[in-house]
Amino acid sequence: MKGNPEMMPGTLDLLVLRTLALEPQHGWAVARRIQQMSGAALHIPQGSLYPALYRLERRGWIKGEWRESETGRQARFYTLTGAGRRHLEREREQWRRFSAAVNLIVEGGEA
Repeated sequence: MKGNPEMMPGTLDLLVLRTLALEPQHGWAVARRIQQMSGAALHIPQGSLYPALYRLERRGWIKGEWRESETGRQARFYTLTGAGRRHLEREREQWRRFSAAVNLIVEGGEA
């Protein structure tokens, strides 16, 4: 991820699940949406994105199906499953607790 802030393990899965919670999307659209939502701070290369999509599908958190894209080409569209939605909510809560704890240290004053 050249030029990107380094991601913690599991962060990409969280970003993909959150993006798919908005609407079903194909892989390229997922990467584009993450980039847009991050204010262009994050760029997810295909070599990271597609293994994450396959992993999430194997775990039953997303479901893929072939459909026609906006360009008329066939693309695999991914949808968040019920199990994926529940996992996303657990992960979001863990993220909130983790980031709040880190912010206490990073933004806090000296002891």
